[in-house]
Amino acid sequence: MTETGTGFDRRMLEALICPQTQTTLRYDAANQELISKSAGLAFPIRNGIPIMLVDEARELD
Repeated sequence: MTETGTGFDRRMLEALICPQTQTTLRYDAANQELISKSAGLAFPIRNGIPIMLVDEARELD
């Protein structure tokens, strides 16, 4: 099965890229976020929908 308990379809990772750097993302299941290491940002996933707005992203430590 490709979906998590929150409904996020991991196949979406193939189509999604970081809006700031246009690089690939890593899925963090524990925190329900998509991580862009190159931008230093974590994009939240809410109700199975990735929020790909830089203003909504959390800065990584």
